[in-house]
Amino acid sequence: MLYLFSGDDVKNKTIGYEKFIKSVPAGAETFFISKNNFDQTQIESLYSGASLFSALCMVVFQNVFDHEEMGSFILGKLKSMNQSNNSFIFLEGKLNKPILDAFKKNNAEINIFELPKSGKEKFNTFIIANAFADKDKKNIWIHFRQAIEREVSLEEIVGVLFWKVKDMLLKKNFGKYSPEQLKNYAARLSYLLPEARKEGRDAESALEQFLLGVF
Repeated sequence: MLYLFSGDDVKNKTIGYEKFIKSVPAGAETFFISKNNFDQTQIESLYSGASLFSALCMVVFQNVFDHEEMGSFILGKLKSMNQSNNSFIFLEGKLNKPILDAFKKNNAEINIFELPKSGKEKFNTFIIANAFADKDKKNIWIHFRQAIEREVSLEEIVGVLFWKVKDMLLKKNFGKYSPEQLKNYAARLSYLLPEARKEGRDAESALEQFLLGVF
């Protein structure tokens, strides 16, 4: 089964995606795939077989059509994904007509969200911090990828996360974390980007791995 959420209206696209997620039966195993962990063999296994841990599997792709090689691979697998018992959800920016036509041809549920030409809005990075505070794995990853799509700097993302962690410690509002965990995250965030760049690693990938590693 295929589901597409496309367009540059990030706010309403997120609302549409979250509404869809609430309709999914509880207990579904979820995989998140972006350019940083795109693996063709893994993707093929996800549409060709059942999940090892649950009857239903959801695979959420983020902006894979921004990359020609990844997009070409996915287009060649849409038919197989549509025939799978698992669900494949695509969160994308604006897509061209040939790509949209390919989704239509394979009976995808298509949802397009576009801003008026004069209605471009600044991305609210605080929604990333709020998802982090709530320990909401799905939404922190989705909002992080949306921020990258909107060209929010890594420094701004790290800054708002660092502020949120320090605020939770100051107010003793630890949420689903222990004080020790929050202190550790604050320390790691303070050197995450400089260390990654010093070691020659991709800073975006390092931050994404940190966020997903929290859970």
